Amino acid sequence: MSIAKALPRRTVTLQDIQARGRVRTALGLVGPAFVASVAYVDPGNFATNFAGGAGHGYELVWVIVMANLMAILVQYLTSKAGLSTGQSLPELCRRRFGRRANVLLWLQAEVVAMATDLAEFVGAAIGLNLVFGLPLLHAGLITALVAFVILGLEQRGYRRFELAIVALLTLVGAGFLYLFFAVGGQDYGQIAAGLMPQLSGGDSLRLTVGIIGATVMPHVVYLHSALQKDRIHAANRQERRTLLTYNRWDCIVGLSIAGLVNLSMLCIAAALFHKPGLSGVSDLQSIHAHLDALIGGAAALAFGIALMASGLSSSSVGTYAGQIVMAGFMNWRIPLLLRRGLTMLPSLIILALAVNTSQALVYSQIVLSFGIPCALIPLLLITRDRDLMTDMTNRRLTSTLMLLITVIITGLNLFLLYDTIARLF
Repeated sequence: MSIAKALPRRTVTLQDIQARGRVRTALGLVGPAFVASVAYVDPGNFATNFAGGAGHGYELVWVIVMANLMAILVQYLTSKAGLSTGQSLPELCRRRFGRRANVLLWLQAEVVAMATDLAEFVGAAIGLNLVFGLPLLHAGLITALVAFVILGLEQRGYRRFELAIVALLTLVGAGFLYLFFAVGGQDYGQIAAGLMPQLSGGDSLRLTVGIIGATVMPHVVYLHSALQKDRIHAANRQERRTLLTYNRWDCIVGLSIAGLVNLSMLCIAAALFHKPGLSGVSDLQSIHAHLDALIGGAAALAFGIALMASGLSSSSVGTYAGQIVMAGFMNWRIPLLLRRGLTMLPSLIILALAVNTSQALVYSQIVLSFGIPCALIPLLLITRDRDLMTDMTNRRLTSTLMLLITVIITGLNLFLLYDTIARLF
């Protein structure tokens, strides 16, 4: 059963939404960016942000802020592409580029999907283990089941799926809001100083690339455009511009909330673990144990619930994104169970072997970072193409900023590759 058949969308008009009143109109027109923002606070973010805060204090605050600003622009452009054309970014790539280019884009996207699943499944499994004491492998299988259940909500309308994801996102945000104030001892002067770009050496470069890889997620760059397809019908150009305005605010608010959650993770780790004897605490189970010992059981429970909610929601979004990628680039549709089994296999192997799960999460985010340019370059070329985008074509400043983002991320990845090879030899 393909995702296209399993997840039908009920199309409504903008006039239908506006007839509900001003407040309900605003609430009804936002949502896709909140679904996308789940991927920006997935378990991979937990691993990289806590490792960054524990090892380097507030030094990497600027990385989180920069990555979040990048994410807002990237997600706005990909959702604008879907809104303007009625097609997902992979579908637009198939239309815009040649067969060979699309095969290469699809293959790298599948590798990214496996790295994404690794972060989401391992994180959700650890969360279920911490909260309920379930064995990791069993928790991973439960995660797969819950992902299918959440996706099944889409059969009854896009809004139910969006609200389920937003509810899980709220659990993550509430958990870290509580933890931020429960930990206390935040040095706001150091937080402000951390806005100045700096790298002190050691593993700071690896963590910088990992944080960006965990924030600007390639699979939701593809997915966000598909979330706009046939969602709300605009009858004319003026209605299209209205939808675009709400879409912009959807991205700003949804991604900003995700950015604040990420920042709170790093600040909690900096305040609690950046001290002799604790600076190496980045393993998710160790973080949970130290929160219990240093702050109390309520803090440990909040962390476990937030991690569980993050993994469950992001694995659902990841499943959806994987089918969008395959159907878009290659025009292939395979049974959802088979699709899910292929991408979750590496995650289940890691859970079964009981390897260092937190280290695996950090490295998965580095893999994701190397996949980002493969999503951003096509996005830039498509959103500046007037034949495809018509009246929603990028302005020159927007295209310049997207080019700068792509260059920065690609440059960091290449430098990391050079540094790694130099260390080996």
